[in-house]
Amino acid sequence: MGLLIAVPLYIGYALLNRGSGGNDEQSLSVLRERYARSELSDDEFDRRRKQLERTG
Repeated sequence: MGLLIAVPLYIGYALLNRGSGGNDEQSLSVLRERYARSELSDDEFDRRRKQLERTG
């Protein structure tokens, strides 16, 4: 009976954690693209990257 509750909870938890990691990676990827297109200065890129790393 415990497995019927524990397994779906674990799967849901694992899927939620995996999804959040991808979001951080996607944010950093967008930041790098904007930097490559010269939309951000060196200082702005570093500031935003550090902020993403702190929150992630």
